[in-house]
Amino acid sequence: MASISSSSAPKYPYPSEVNVGDFVYIKLSQTNYIMWSKLMVNYIKKEGLYGFIDGTLQAPSMDTSLSDFEDWKKSDSLVKGWILSTLEDDVLRHVAYFKTAEQVWSVLKKMFGHPFIDFPETELNDEAGKNLSRYLPLHKAALSGDWEKAKSFIEREEPQAFRAIITGFSETALIVSARSVQRNYFSKKLVELMSPEDLAIKGRLGLTALHVAAAVGNAELTKLLVDKNPDLPNIRDNADFLALHLAAGNVQRNTVTYLLTVTKEDVEPKPFEDKSGVDLIHFLLLSDFYDIALSLLHRFPKLASGDPCPLLALAVNRSAFPSGARIKFWQRFIGPLPQVKLISDKTLIYHQAVDLVKYICLEVLKLDLPKAITSIGLPLRIATQLGTHEVVEEILEIFPSAIFLRSDKNESVFHLAILYRQAKVYNLVYQFEDCTHMVLVTPDILMNNGLHCAARVEDHQRLNLRATAPGAALQMQRELQWFKEVEKFMLPRDKQQKNTEGRTPGMVFTETHAELIKEGEQWMKDKANSCMFVAALIAAVVFAAAITVPGGNNQDNGLPIFSIQNAFGIFAISDALCLFCSVSSILMFLSILTSRYAADDFLFALPNRLIIGLATLFFAIVSMIIAFCSSFYLVFGNNKDWILIPLICVACLSIILFVSLQFKLLFIMIKSTYFPGLFGRQSDRIFF
Repeated sequence: MASISSSSAPKYPYPSEVNVGDFVYIKLSQTNYIMWSKLMVNYIKKEGLYGFIDGTLQAPSMDTSLSDFEDWKKSDSLVKGWILSTLEDDVLRHVAYFKTAEQVWSVLKKMFGHPFIDFPETELNDEAGKNLSRYLPLHKAALSGDWEKAKSFIEREEPQAFRAIITGFSETALIVSARSVQRNYFSKKLVELMSPEDLAIKGRLGLTALHVAAAVGNAELTKLLVDKNPDLPNIRDNADFLALHLAAGNVQRNTVTYLLTVTKEDVEPKPFEDKSGVDLIHFLLLSDFYDIALSLLHRFPKLASGDPCPLLALAVNRSAFPSGARIKFWQRFIGPLPQVKLISDKTLIYHQAVDLVKYICLEVLKLDLPKAITSIGLPLRIATQLGTHEVVEEILEIFPSAIFLRSDKNESVFHLAILYRQAKVYNLVYQFEDCTHMVLVTPDILMNNGLHCAARVEDHQRLNLRATAPGAALQMQRELQWFKEVEKFMLPRDKQQKNTEGRTPGMVFTETHAELIKEGEQWMKDKANSCMFVAALIAAVVFAAAITVPGGNNQDNGLPIFSIQNAFGIFAISDALCLFCSVSSILMFLSILTSRYAADDFLFALPNRLIIGLATLFFAIVSMIIAFCSSFYLVFGNNKDWILIPLICVACLSIILFVSLQFKLLFIMIKSTYFPGLFGRQSDRIFF
């Protein structure tokens, strides 16, 4: 029976019905890796999928069994999805676009599985356990920074207590007090009592007081400790990290700057070479210390081609570049002016990051070709998927032949740019003069050319679409724009090329966008129904107002009593304009409701109608408010001009409210429909 059960079990389980949130109830941040990883490992093991993160379940060859590969990929994507769904946003940005669950897991472990980021569970040290109650007064004094109590305990109870282990994690009083700048007076007094060798006492995780002080940015205590024992900066913890690594990993700029000057570079193992140096560079880059990293690379150029390549840390950090930075509206205008001497922090970081990319690429260029390709391959792919086009552009500037690099699925840079809808990376295709068509039409391993990629829509693409185009209809318009853009570079035979599933790009587009078309239709109808109701209500009101004019009519000649006043002329014009605009708006929204909703209609016809409908509705509302103000002034104003002031203020509030709610959508639609789109040449650089 056991053999039957075993043989019937799926080779690659796919328990998609379970909810990871029921088992992994915390999200990974920069402070809880140990607890999170234990929960996640237990959950993945329970589902029989642990091999996808420890590397024992590698992808089968597509040449031997395509179905096995697809099953493996499906299960691997499920595990990766579990991991990504339990990450905080600031962590997610580092790993969101890695391809496999194993890659995501290993990067998270490298980034956050360090002692300076978490406080792992561990059994109490036997010696410490015996001394906990004995040294409790000293422990409390260290936590509160009360030197008088500590001094009294040391003098009365034990003269050597300052070097004793007083916590369950083998910590001395100095290590405890070093965690806070507010306890520096206490720490200073302890340092005076201790010998240089005492300062090097390590806790359970191999952390000295200098490690702790550096991690929390306690620059004053850091300098005090190094002054008394200059060898401290070269002492490593159990994870093989120096105090410098901890300061860099915890974004302590001043402490990093100081420790760089006192860490001895010739002490074995050398701090700025091999793995130690590469780790330090990565910590500096993840903390946005680009100027420090560049200075260190100039001193130790070999680190630029270390493993993993520092380009990877730059590729995942979009916020360092304009493509991922949120620049305020006014900065766009003052930034380019040479006479303005203001340089924002973001602009400075951007220039430092670009300089770093250039320098690293030039150093990688000195390697043998296979090593160079290995160094830039993954960063190039990650930068493409994330849309960090500045990194891609610099790599292609120095390695033009990188355009021919392929992923394990035989996807080029531009295949990936299209798949992940990264327009600024895709636009680099305009800077290749000779090989544009060849790059886009060369198929991947499943015989998909660039147009097949543009025709597909997947979950990660839907996320990008929602971020750039509000509403399903505009998302469909954006998808059509992508398809039409890539189609420009295709020959007629390329448009009819079939992939391994026997589908042309057009067939793929129709199949994968069927749901989005339905959502777009529903979104359009909901908008049209809501707006048409408002437009009809406005039309009814202003039509009635035109018949029953303010003040009534003269009994003798039938003319309006206020017809000779200027305000009445304003009322008449506004009322007529409001009626015509509201009727036009109704007709536009009615045409939306009766549209056929073919895929191509979302490119121009439907957005155009919605734009006209919203614009005329806006003018109708403004005209109605003006007509009401004029009527109110005629009836109640009694030629008192001051009454116009509160009227205009209240009217402006109504208009501003409408604009704030609807104008952003109208502006996005106008920009997307009528103005030059996402695509086109971005610079004068020629890559190939």
